[in-house]
Amino acid sequence: MKLSMKDQVKLDEFYGYCLKNRFFNLGYPESADIDYSVLEKFWNINFNNCGDWAEYCNFKLNTFEFEKEVMEYFYDLFKINKEDAWGYVTNGGTEGNMFGIWLARETFPDSTLFYSKEAHYSAAKIVTLLRMKSCVVERQKDGIVNYEDLINKIVKSGEKHPIILANLGSTVHGAIDDINKIQDLMAKAGFKREDYYIHGDAALSGMILPFVDDPQPHTFADGLDSIGVSGHKMLASPIPCGIAIGRRKLVDNITVEVDYIAAHDKTITGSRNGHTPLVLWTAIKGHTFDDFKARISRCLAMADHVVNKIRTAGYNAWKHKNSITVVVPRPEEDIWEKWSLAPSGNEVHIVTTAHNEWETERVEQLCDELIENYKKINCQDKI
Repeated sequence: MKLSMKDQVKLDEFYGYCLKNRFFNLGYPESADIDYSVLEKFWNINFNNCGDWAEYCNFKLNTFEFEKEVMEYFYDLFKINKEDAWGYVTNGGTEGNMFGIWLARETFPDSTLFYSKEAHYSAAKIVTLLRMKSCVVERQKDGIVNYEDLINKIVKSGEKHPIILANLGSTVHGAIDDINKIQDLMAKAGFKREDYYIHGDAALSGMILPFVDDPQPHTFADGLDSIGVSGHKMLASPIPCGIAIGRRKLVDNITVEVDYIAAHDKTITGSRNGHTPLVLWTAIKGHTFDDFKARISRCLAMADHVVNKIRTAGYNAWKHKNSITVVVPRPEEDIWEKWSLAPSGNEVHIVTTAHNEWETERVEQLCDELIENYKKINCQDKI
């Protein structure tokens, strides 16, 4: 294949743009600090991970062997025995959420999904695609679910088998819902644990909480029935991806046999790319637990520094425990556009992902420009 000179120039110019902006992210949770060049030789291989990685598949070019090791790593990370679990490498957090909620819907047909206003926008999309009943629950000011409203709405609905979507590191505030508290309140409301379902959206914090000294509840041992985690956030995958895990006994309910590939399928998409299992495998094989722990510690320290610097200047800045998402007052548009910050209402957030430790001068410059802009606009969100 040969491109025209015009098209080649277009590609080269775009590559230059990518190199210039590779580390731009300060407002979105995308890391870019892991080198995956060892995998370049595989980009021209036509993989297809269709079917169940744990079984034989007649499509020979797959990366099942690597996907198996990836999933077993995450089973251990989220404290579920491999005999009791099944999961796969997804296209990202939305698919992880859909997989978990699909399992819930098949476990409790015609049940209602309860999710807070803080939930990722994929929740509403999934409700539409799965044609489910749903109920939106209030959130607290800091983004954590309003527990009283959650329980009241579940009880008032008369739902016998509610499905609960818990945020484990929300997009806007980095909020982490307390799944132990949810279970305690459900028990007080008269629900047996086997009569409802909890899915954890851990797209961001799924690769943070296992590596801190005092994590919030986030595992199957803590009561989750399923979980979804992103791979392009904290694991810096150059291709959007993630993992989803559910309890094996529930996954069996959605398994279908596909005769022409001599395999069973338990996934949403069927055909799946085989490159992202290689990416995630490379990440986990190239880092020890202590490596990840130190990396997360640096990200959290950077977030604390941003909070302290802006608060020292007299303006409000805050973050949740074990979160790298710093919430600050919304500056003028030219500032949040320049720094690719994510605006929401009167706030924007800064996400101190791993590559930003290479870019400390940019972080300092951003803080300085925010403070100057707050003075200019006479920002009233002060401490």
